[in-house]
Amino acid sequence: MSASHASNGGVPARVVVAKVGLDGHDRGAKVVARALRDAGMEVIYTGLHNSPEQVVATALAEDADAIGLSILSGAHMTLFPRVLRLLDEADARDIVVFGGGIIPEEDAATLREAGVAATFGPGASTQVIAEWVAQNVGHEKTGGSAKESTASTS
Repeated sequence: MSASHASNGGVPARVVVAKVGLDGHDRGAKVVARALRDAGMEVIYTGLHNSPEQVVATALAEDADAIGLSILSGAHMTLFPRVLRLLDEADARDIVVFGGGIIPEEDAATLREAGVAATFGPGASTQVIAEWVAQNVGHEKTGGSAKESTASTS
């Protein structure tokens, strides 16, 4: 059994990978989505130019365990908190939020304090990201708890 199945009782983690806002650069998001899929997870890629509302609606409709946001536009201090607020409003904070992109370490620390489980910077290994997701996603739905990551690869 792969790590992505072992951490949540044998059920593959369901991860929504999303590009929010006006950022049109999606190569990294697609690479991460493929790495998660190759690691045995179910991945729903939303495509470009999604609003936080669309991303949360997709996560709820797909019964996702996690949302992975890719933000290169510099709007991370607005978009991540908006997604977290929408999850709060939907009583869905069991959905783990993580992300990557151009996020300065001081902003990454603030985002983690706000509830973003982990951030991964440019050059982060897809293997490291997939292992982190396998170890930290899916626990909430099976009675465990997701660990907060303090490791940020900027």
